[in-house]
Amino acid sequence: MVLTAFPSADTARFRAKGPRQLDEISARYGLTPEITTAIRLISQVLPFRVNDYVLENLIDWGDVPADPMFQLMFPQGGMLGPEDERRLAKVAGDRAGTRELVNRIRARLNPHPSGQKQLNVPRLHGSDIAGVQHKYRETVLYFPGQGQSCHAYCTYCFRWAQFVGDADLRFAAARPDELIEYLHCHPDVTDVLVTGGDPMVMSTERLASHLMPLLAVESVQTIRIGTKSPAYWPHRFVTDNDADDVLRLFESVVGSGRHLAVMAHFSHPRELRTDLARAAVSRIRSTGAVVYCQAPMIARVNDDAATWAQLWRAELAAGAVPYYLFVERDTGPHEYFKVPLAKAVRLFQDAYRQLPGLARTVRGPVMSATPGKVIIDGVETTPRGRFFQLRMLQARDPSLAGRPFRALYSPSAAWLTDLQLDLTAPQDIAAAVLGRPSPVRASA
Repeated sequence: MVLTAFPSADTARFRAKGPRQLDEISARYGLTPEITTAIRLISQVLPFRVNDYVLENLIDWGDVPADPMFQLMFPQGGMLGPEDERRLAKVAGDRAGTRELVNRIRARLNPHPSGQKQLNVPRLHGSDIAGVQHKYRETVLYFPGQGQSCHAYCTYCFRWAQFVGDADLRFAAARPDELIEYLHCHPDVTDVLVTGGDPMVMSTERLASHLMPLLAVESVQTIRIGTKSPAYWPHRFVTDNDADDVLRLFESVVGSGRHLAVMAHFSHPRELRTDLARAAVSRIRSTGAVVYCQAPMIARVNDDAATWAQLWRAELAAGAVPYYLFVERDTGPHEYFKVPLAKAVRLFQDAYRQLPGLARTVRGPVMSATPGKVIIDGVETTPRGRFFQLRMLQARDPSLAGRPFRALYSPSAAWLTDLQLDLTAPQDIAAAVLGRPSPVRASA
């Protein structure tokens, strides 16, 4: 790896901006009082954070509020139900009343979808392990406590409950000790996904304290880092004080013989149009790490085929691997952002046809649902009617992985639970999809 200085003199220092800086942002970028009021209202429930890089480079302020990146970054009127928004406005100024109402609204927003707390949390010595999820046999998710925020927050984020300051809703581990002990007891686990939040908000020293112990577990062959930082704060890999240090850390992980996968979340092609973002991807790749790209299809942000084709081509040009197109999960402002499955599969196929072969690594649309990752392979028309062709791409029960099944076509269904399975669906798949999955809940 050759560490070269970025040609720009950009030495920006990261500073998060949220509800307290809203008046400053509104004045600087000319937001109307109506838009500002809506942001202030909704951000009492949904987390809101931006930074100057996002504000200056990613948003078209002449197209607000319709601009897709503005929709992605700023809470909007309509993200909550009209009655909830009315009640929030009514209790304005009443701290206790607002706090009580906010908690009730959040509880109805399905803060931990797909049985994460009930089904995914493993046990060690008879107790739940903090900050760890184990849904698939080969893969464990790890949430380092110091990495449970982001450089900026996406309004659709299915991890929104990590950011609202409620310890009961948050996955977090102070240290990796219990994780390491659990991994030694479960050699079937080959992959650890370090996630959040965003692990890359941590200093390199802190990140190393969570990553390096994993190298002592021989069965762990792949370390993944889920991050939005190449899109929202590419300085982390280019001009931050410890940018070179984090690249050396990545190089050490690769040098240990592990596969280091940086799971980068790019939601819109605009996020890859800056020199700084492309430099971040290039420098990550120079360590031997592989950059995989994934994001959900989100109404008002990227629900058209041209956007996805442009994004996947940009990822390929940057040397990254287009990996997953997800279906927006049934949590948070799902009603605002959801895209019907019929539309999602049509747009995916339209975009896929525009790609060169090397970009056709992408898979989708994929639902990360309770039984596992369910991919929609297409729509089939038969004498009996129309059907979604589905497949268990990954499964809580390993015996289900890779197996196809069908569901009745619906123009409005937006999630797996909205579908009616065809009578030909295998009984074990039907049982998992209909809500009787076997929890991992592995113990050691």
